[in-house]
Amino acid sequence: MRHQTRPAPRRSDADKAPTIRAIDVFCGIGGLTYGLRSAGLDVVLGLDSDISCRYAYETNNDGAAFLKADVRDVHFSDLESHFGESQITALVGCAPCQPFSSHTRRNTAPRDDCELVDEFARLVGEGTPDLVSMENVPGLAKHPTFGKLVELLRDLNYDVAHGVIDFHKFGVPQHRRRLVMVASRLGSAALPEPTNCIGNVADFIADIQPINAGQTWKEDPAHTTLALTPINLERIRQSKPGGTWQDWDEALVNPCQKRAHYPAPYGRMRWDEPAPTITTQFCYYSTGRFGHPNQDRALSVREAALLQTFPRDYKLVDPDSPLTIRKLARHVGNAVPVKIAELIGSSLMGATASV
Repeated sequence: MRHQTRPAPRRSDADKAPTIRAIDVFCGIGGLTYGLRSAGLDVVLGLDSDISCRYAYETNNDGAAFLKADVRDVHFSDLESHFGESQITALVGCAPCQPFSSHTRRNTAPRDDCELVDEFARLVGEGTPDLVSMENVPGLAKHPTFGKLVELLRDLNYDVAHGVIDFHKFGVPQHRRRLVMVASRLGSAALPEPTNCIGNVADFIADIQPINAGQTWKEDPAHTTLALTPINLERIRQSKPGGTWQDWDEALVNPCQKRAHYPAPYGRMRWDEPAPTITTQFCYYSTGRFGHPNQDRALSVREAALLQTFPRDYKLVDPDSPLTIRKLARHVGNAVPVKIAELIGSSLMGATASV
């Protein structure tokens, strides 16, 4: 024991580097797994406590198994057999850490805990995999919980690189800042380099089939939207791309909207700019600038997934057990953008210099 529908593309045998076999903790619907596999890692297992993620995870990541489990009940020894005879092992994850989210803490002080990050650190300490990576909210970077994880890694002889990066500088068409950490016991660790390929909304969703609020496109069950109330339908009709409720007739303005803490509630996106951060609330017109640039509705689940850089054919809806739009929105909003995951994968590949 060590101390402890289309698959993602794989490397050809001619270009094959030492096999990196990875386990994705808090895997959700598989954004991180898919991107890592695209970069050449062999992600063999995804672990998550939400069984509703299984369909999307396993259907789109052929060969990777889904394990429904609470990380607090899991030990590294429970996972170790999935690594098999791998030359190089990796443990990766995006631990839910809502107490440090900028949206959570607007009106209340954040709770002084992030237990799931501590559990991720425990797994690392139990198994000392060769490579470790985590993606999380920016606020965690300044908290002792993250400091303890970095200290543990360094005590275990990992080279560690971490920082908060702007995803729109890495080819993700949204204003999204996240903490990324890469650690290696096999070589120098480095964060992904900006690609300077800054996309905008039009590049990713301009050609999607038009639909109305409350409709689902028959050819893609994930291209589905919530209905709007009559007053919100009138509000979005008076909303301008990049604007706010200040564009409306006074009779449509609710006093609480004027006190809203979140920027640009009830706003439309602009075609020629990145989207706002795709949160779990993107399906609601009222929770941010999630109005479609020129259709009178909020984003569909498919459009949000595209803005999260999932491929267009990523299957999100189980035909035998379809989920609500709200549940699908939580899946997509919580996912690691595939493009970022691919870049993290490339960083992990580069952190194996001594092999």
